[in-house]
Amino acid sequence: MAKFGFLSVLEEELEKHLDVDFAIDWDKKNHAVEVVVVLEAQNQSEVEVIDDSAEVSKEDIVFEDFVLFYNPAKSKFDPEDYLVAIPYEPKKGLSREFLAYFAKTLNEVTTEGLSDLMDFLQDDTIPEFALKWDEQAFEKGQEALEEKEWHGYPRY
Repeated sequence: MAKFGFLSVLEEELEKHLDVDFAIDWDKKNHAVEVVVVLEAQNQSEVEVIDDSAEVSKEDIVFEDFVLFYNPAKSKFDPEDYLVAIPYEPKKGLSREFLAYFAKTLNEVTTEGLSDLMDFLQDDTIPEFALKWDEQAFEKGQEALEEKEWHGYPRY
């Protein structure tokens, strides 16, 4: 039987604080947890958009971005594939307080991102769209956290 550790807490905090759709993928072999956030926007002006696969479309936009929680000693990944990659402590895991702070920050990023996506669809002068994660602001806010309730990496 699996012990879901910080996975359960992560899901609870995302459900509580995140206003967009999301999914969580536990990659057991890579000792990592991936969070997918989904932004959706109507392309009412039928602006031609080129996606990351170089396909042109005038359809409504479904934009996905990814966050990775990883084991610094065991996980292998390309940081360019993620909005942000966050290490967890192999023995301790992550605290509920940190995961709540992360979920609130991710909600701010996706809320701003949805606004930016709408601007992108309405303004020809904006060449591309991407979510923006402010690592310095996140780390600064993290310094004020009092982390008390720790949850380990999931076990199976």
